[in-house]
Amino acid sequence: MISIALLERTAEALMAKAAIEIPDDYLAGLRRCADTETGDLSSFVIQAMLENYEAAKEDRRAMCGDTGVPRWYVKYANDARVEGGAVALEAALRRATAQATAAVPLRSNRVHPLWRTDHNNNCGIFAPEIDYAFHPEGEWIDLTTVHKGGLFGSDYRMLFPGDGIEGIRRFFLDTLIGFGKRGLACQPAIVGIGLGGSKDMCMVLGKQASCLRVVGSRHPDPKIAALEEELKDLGNRIGMGAMGFIGSSMVIDCHIEVGYCHTGGMPMSVHMFCLSSRRATARIYPDGKAIFRTDPEWFTNYMRRPTVEWESPHSMAAE
Repeated sequence: MISIALLERTAEALMAKAAIEIPDDYLAGLRRCADTETGDLSSFVIQAMLENYEAAKEDRRAMCGDTGVPRWYVKYANDARVEGGAVALEAALRRATAQATAAVPLRSNRVHPLWRTDHNNNCGIFAPEIDYAFHPEGEWIDLTTVHKGGLFGSDYRMLFPGDGIEGIRRFFLDTLIGFGKRGLACQPAIVGIGLGGSKDMCMVLGKQASCLRVVGSRHPDPKIAALEEELKDLGNRIGMGAMGFIGSSMVIDCHIEVGYCHTGGMPMSVHMFCLSSRRATARIYPDGKAIFRTDPEWFTNYMRRPTVEWESPHSMAAE
């Protein structure tokens, strides 16, 4: 049984880590951009951000004044049990969010859409969001918090099978150029693309691709992996760099996730994470251990399974 007190303590620690500490994979990608960027203003912004990240870590303060909208991704291993059950887990995550808002501190960004009322703690109706996934083996629970900007950096278009790869390229470029010219995202950033699924699932896949995969990871389908590389290169050749200034470093990486969709369509979403790529993960065990890491390990072969039943690699190897 996993202690609810341990879950809450770990969740609070994750909120601070996400707000203050840049993940190593993103930091390495940004440093590569700093080495290759030729635009003067773009180079200045990247260098200033690298210095800001070091200052934030040293001072234990949030790396950006706008700390985004905190959200949670929870992955249950099949045999995991939580003290008090799933309702107690959700209550712990809401308490951790409220407590971290005061303690880190985080900017209280959550308000009612009409009345603009708030509780000064980033909690409210459907806030923070909590998404779930599952794993077929184990007794652990993974908690991942993501602090993503909540205003811009996302777009959606219903493409059709006849649009093909060329249509994907066109929408990708339209979106990035629009974001850069209108100041609708903070670049350079990890770009996530959702292809297929229902309309809502398409948006979910794109956001998760941007927020829950590490820089340098590639989709297991080699053709999709090749498209990720192509779009990353394409995004860095449109003449825009950091924060939309002239340059060549708009995209730290490009990640694509796909889902089966209606036969008549090919929905696509595009999401840019943030120049402050804020995420943190911990795996919590029933013996009281909590192991922190920066790779959410969200997308697995189990999650991407295309068949009705799941056959684990262990069972297939035994045959």
